[in-house]
Amino acid sequence: MASSGEDISNDDDDMHPAAAGMADGVHLLGFSDEILLHILSHVPSTDLILNVRRTCRKLAALCLDKSLIHTVLLQKDYQASEDKVRQLVKEIGREIQQLSMAGCYWLPGSTVEHVARCRSLVKVNLSGCHLTSLRLSKMLSALQHLRSLAIDVSPGFDASQLSSECKATLSRVRELKQTLFTPSYGVVPCCTSLEKLLLYFEILDRTREGAILSGQLMVGQSNVPHYQNLRVFYARLAPGYINQEVVRLYLAVLSDRTPQNLHAFLISVPGSFAESGATKNLLDSMARNVVLDALQLPKSWLNGSSLLQHMKFNNPFYFSFSRCTLSGGHLIQQVINGGKDLRSLASLNLSGCVHCLSPDSLLRKAEDDIDSSILETLVASCCNLRHLNLSAAHHHSSEGLGRHLCQLLARLRHLRSLSLPVCSVADSAPRADRAPAQPAMHAVPRGFGKKVRVGVQSCPSPFSGQAGPQPSSVFWSLLKNLPFLEHLELIGSNFSSAMPRNEPAIRNSLPPCSRAQSVGDSEVAAIGQLAFLRHLTLAQLPSVLTGSGLVNIGLQCQQLRSLSLANLGMMGKVVYMPALSDMLKHCKRLRDLRLEQPYFSANAQFFQALSQCPSLQRLCLVSRSGTLQPDAVLAFMARCLQVVMCHLFTGESLATCKSLQQSLLRSFQAERPALNVVVFPLLHEGLTDVIRDVPLVHLDEITLFKSRVAEEPPNLWW
Repeated sequence: MASSGEDISNDDDDMHPAAAGMADGVHLLGFSDEILLHILSHVPSTDLILNVRRTCRKLAALCLDKSLIHTVLLQKDYQASEDKVRQLVKEIGREIQQLSMAGCYWLPGSTVEHVARCRSLVKVNLSGCHLTSLRLSKMLSALQHLRSLAIDVSPGFDASQLSSECKATLSRVRELKQTLFTPSYGVVPCCTSLEKLLLYFEILDRTREGAILSGQLMVGQSNVPHYQNLRVFYARLAPGYINQEVVRLYLAVLSDRTPQNLHAFLISVPGSFAESGATKNLLDSMARNVVLDALQLPKSWLNGSSLLQHMKFNNPFYFSFSRCTLSGGHLIQQVINGGKDLRSLASLNLSGCVHCLSPDSLLRKAEDDIDSSILETLVASCCNLRHLNLSAAHHHSSEGLGRHLCQLLARLRHLRSLSLPVCSVADSAPRADRAPAQPAMHAVPRGFGKKVRVGVQSCPSPFSGQAGPQPSSVFWSLLKNLPFLEHLELIGSNFSSAMPRNEPAIRNSLPPCSRAQSVGDSEVAAIGQLAFLRHLTLAQLPSVLTGSGLVNIGLQCQQLRSLSLANLGMMGKVVYMPALSDMLKHCKRLRDLRLEQPYFSANAQFFQALSQCPSLQRLCLVSRSGTLQPDAVLAFMARCLQVVMCHLFTGESLATCKSLQQSLLRSFQAERPALNVVVFPLLHEGLTDVIRDVPLVHLDEITLFKSRVAEEPPNLWW
């Protein structure tokens, strides 16, 4: 690729080799402009403008096509350095109408401030960027056409520093996404024309010095948010009482006067969030005055309430009842309205709804079989579902022809993402072709046991004695009927990550569901049918004996971008390392790998195998009592030039971890501006203080384990 300072060639035949690719003797530039524009749309904007544009006259013209420069996406362009971003803005800033710099945490405020030169901006996403109140004011003052804005509100934010020109711009903003790291209203009171408001509460209960924060810090700030035109209200809270205290202040205005045009109301809260008099008034007002097409409420607001039957819906596209004690009877009667046509519903989150497929939650035990007629009604009514989450529950199917959960879900041919508990995909009766799995034993010595050469197929076929995945397996049949699935999660009903949010690491875990014992290598291998799979999570599968099914996935799922594996096989010994090594050499597009396994030895063998993933960008390893080899980590980082995030939480000493972290930063920080390295003992009491410094984009997407299917409404933000 030519350097940014290279002159444009005067002869189209005298072009850079990258631009003169040959396919059966035909120059790349022989393709039509339409095809070339489609190809160029996949090139990062910085590379497109600063390099590709300088290769020849034809590409110089195409790279400035409006379809390529009106929208510029810099998020996860980890090679976008300060100089590149400044040069990009200088060359095409006046043409940019939509700009996303979300998660560009490595860029200083002085560089982000150059966005002010993009005078035509209509939408800008600056979430995760460093901005002071004064810099934000200066930047927004110049963006008179802005209608959509995403920013962070960090400690030190002062709304009184916003200029009148800045406030004038904010008064025209219709869409606002605000991530709060401190108790504040942010810029909400200035946005008098708001139609969509997204609030992410990431406030910690204590400061670094140990002082307890309070929502009372907001007293004296402007507390008159303008909600009269609001159509979408979304709030997502991280754990902590302070986030609940602050969101109540935002909701207080809504409870006084509910916007008539409100059609989406969503609040995502971990744990309990008590209903107050104000929130009860708000819900009563909503039931009387608004018609919704998207709804998510805290579980305590719905549990034991008749609220749902009074709510009015019109062509709903998203429902989330995560962690609610919603019975199947209530689901059918109050949500599906006795089998009402809900073809508009695109996304449904029933994660943690342990009774949602049973008629009565009072008489049922969590491990009892589901009522398949409830699921059948759900599938028939919501036939166009694209995203479905049934995780964190025991959904056991009884024997009966065509009545298994997998057989019923196979009718949802439009599904693109699916999250299921491991026990739900087990056949109704024990499989005759499977030997009983050995129960998880107590801890055994660390390591992989017998040494295995990397790259040598040393594990048996996942279908020993079989010709391939057996059609008799209901899980195999399910995946066969969902060939376009892009996101799949199989998570044990009792699984909990060793590293929760804002809390010490978990030292013990619950045993897996007994039915999960019949789900092992054959079921994992069946996932290889999904040729379009991009995101895969497998957690708490105790009957994975060799991990041989992983090889099948690596060979056949060539679109795989992110992989999360947790607690596979027996807890005391890592049995699947040879298979994982074989799998990784086929994962040429893998960008994110999260691995959580007790007693994992992150040695030279592991990192040599991982080095065969040329596209890898982010790695997170969580291993209670695990070990690592510092030299192997350094060698891996030297070979994998795209890696910008390396999080290693093991059983190593604090001194070893600090030494390795300093070596990694010293060796690679200069050439990788976005590099984020955290090496820390998993069970150390200072873990929560370390976690708070991790950029939210990494923390939320990979470091912390969670189910991500139907977590938010589709296309909530661009």
